[in-house]
Amino acid sequence: MAKIKRIWAREILDSRGIPTVEVACQLDSGHFGVSSVPSGTSTGTHEALELRDKDESRYHGLGVLKAVENINKVFAPAVIGMDPTLQEVIDNKLISIDGTENKRKYGANAILAVSEVVSKVGAISQGLTLYSWINNLAQRKQIKAQMKVPTPIFVMIEGGLHGAGNLDFQEFHLIPASSKKYSDALRSGAEIFLVIGKNLQRRGATHSFGQEGGYTPNLFTNADAFEVIVDSIKQTPYDLGRDVFLGLDAAASFFFKNGGYTIKDKSAPMDDNALLEFYKSLNDQYHLEIIEDAFAQDEWKSWKIFYNLLGEQLLIVGDDLLTANLTRVQKAIDEKTCNAILVKPNQVGTVTETLDVIKKAKDANWKIIASHRGGETNDWFIADFAVGVGADYVKFGAPARGERVAKYNRLSSIEIELQ
Repeated sequence: MAKIKRIWAREILDSRGIPTVEVACQLDSGHFGVSSVPSGTSTGTHEALELRDKDESRYHGLGVLKAVENINKVFAPAVIGMDPTLQEVIDNKLISIDGTENKRKYGANAILAVSEVVSKVGAISQGLTLYSWINNLAQRKQIKAQMKVPTPIFVMIEGGLHGAGNLDFQEFHLIPASSKKYSDALRSGAEIFLVIGKNLQRRGATHSFGQEGGYTPNLFTNADAFEVIVDSIKQTPYDLGRDVFLGLDAAASFFFKNGGYTIKDKSAPMDDNALLEFYKSLNDQYHLEIIEDAFAQDEWKSWKIFYNLLGEQLLIVGDDLLTANLTRVQKAIDEKTCNAILVKPNQVGTVTETLDVIKKAKDANWKIIASHRGGETNDWFIADFAVGVGADYVKFGAPARGERVAKYNRLSSIEIELQ
C-alpha cells in the first residue's frame, strides 16, 4: 500500500494577482499530485482563518509564506509515511495539530492545501478518478451521493465586492433548467453571456469584468441588471422560465450599515421588512430560482421570516450565514432559515469537515451548491468534488476567464466519462 513520501509547498498567485498556496505530494509508489487553494473576496466573519503574512513589504501584506512554511515544517513531517487513503485520519491529525476552532494557528489555507492534495494522491493510488474517490469518501460518511454532473449557476453580471462600485448586489445569475444535459446547459450559458456583452455595448453601459468573469456595467439600478439579462435571453432561442432561470446573490452584508440596507434602487436605507418586500417584488417579476445571502450574516430573525414567506417558491441559499460551519448549519436547520447551502471547502478547512457539512445539509433535504471563490486558480478540484458528493448545482463564475472555464470544461469531460 502506497505511503506519503514527501509533501512540499510554495507561494503562487491566484486569479486576482494575490498570493495563495500550492502544495505537491509524492507517494513512495512514485505517484504525484498537486493542489492549490482558492481565496475569498466576499468572506463571512465565521469562516476558518486564511493565514496571511501581514508583511507590508511583500504583496501589500497578503503574502502566504507563513502558511507555506507551516506546510513544509509542521504538516509535512506529521503526515509522511501515512496512507493517503485514510483521508479522515489525516484530516483529523491536521486539525489536532492546529488545535484552534477556526484554524488560526497554522491557517486554513495551509490545512486545506494538504487535505486536498492527499485526496488527489489517494485517488491516484487506488486507480480511480478524483470524483470517484470523493464519492467513495462520501459513501464512508453515509452521504447519499449519486455521481452526476450538477446544474451550473452562471454569474453573468457582478457588483458588490466583486464589481467596480457599479451595483450593490454581488451576482446576477443565469441558471439552465436542471433537466438539460450539462453540455447543453453550458452552451446556453455561454451563448447568452455573449449576447449580454453585445447588449451592454449597445446600451452604452460601459463595462469591464468582475472578479469571477461576469460583466460589471454602469447601470442605474440593480433591477436594470435583470432587465439586461432578460432582454438578452429574448434574443436567443432560449425561453426564460423554461430553458433558463434567474438567480441572485445579494451578499447583503456588503450593503448593511447602521442597521439598514442601502441600495441604489431606493432613495433611503431600508429596514429588514422593506428589503423583504423588495425581494418579493423581484421574485414576482422575474420568478427567481435562487436568492443567496438575502440578509446580513447574523440577522437570523429576518432569514426566518424570509424563509417562511418564500421558502416554498425558490431556493434560499446560505453562504455568509453558514460559512460551512456545522454549528451554524444546525442552527439554520432548527430555525428553518434556508433550504440550500453554498459549499466552499476553504470556509471550513478540510475535505472531511466539508463532507460532514454536506451530510448534515443533505439529511435536512437541502440542495447542495458546490462553489468556487473570488480568488481562484486553475485547479479543478471543486468540479470533481461536486460530482463526487452528488451536488445539485455548481457555481464557478461566468463562462469566461481561464480559472472559471477550467472547472466548467472539467465537468464537460466528466459528463462524457459518466455516459
